[in-house]
Amino acid sequence: MHKSEKSVCLYHRRNTFWRLRPVVLLPNKDNAVPSSEVNTDPSGRIEVAVVGDLTDNAVDIVDKLLAIEVGSHCTIYFDSPGGNPYTANSLVTIMRLRGLQATGVVTGECSSAAVWPFAACRRRLVTTSSVLLFHPMKWQSEEQVGIREAAEWSRHFSSLEIEMDNLLIDLFGVKQDADVANLVREWCNQHRYVTGREVAEAGLAELIDLQPLAELRE
Repeated sequence: MHKSEKSVCLYHRRNTFWRLRPVVLLPNKDNAVPSSEVNTDPSGRIEVAVVGDLTDNAVDIVDKLLAIEVGSHCTIYFDSPGGNPYTANSLVTIMRLRGLQATGVVTGECSSAAVWPFAACRRRLVTTSSVLLFHPMKWQSEEQVGIREAAEWSRHFSSLEIEMDNLLIDLFGVKQDADVANLVREWCNQHRYVTGREVAEAGLAELIDLQPLAELRE
């Protein structure tokens, strides 16, 4: 990025997210070929690994999701510290609009923006060693910006934070006025690291042992 350019970035305690120029993907039957990173076994089961920063790997992750047939079942393994909330929202949109019957599994960490696509999965699995970080969205400027631009970004993200929190609760299949919805909001406000067991006890996922999944052996 040129030093004279202005930038606003999103961040949490572990990552910094730059505002990037959008990349538009226009898939069709000719170019929607399976990515080499999508694992399809002989029985037709599709497995996708979401590992690392969502924003850094956005193109690859989107390519994997677009390679899955509309309405198909798939398993998505999460070990991600998060990323840009716009990227998270894009993944959620693709998953839901394409009707993917996804089973999400937190194999390690599923933090920050990565929680949204995990919540978008139709079935969510965690282990006792799974960890999810909930926190409110924040932004800062790495360069000097004008007061009008800063004020507009502040207004925009104040609204976006509320919308994203409400979306997360909806994706978990919880009513906005339910006790567990308030619990999720509390986790976000507290910048809370939540264990897999706690998530399961809240009814937001299923706690599983480190044993082969029955559906993968069928």
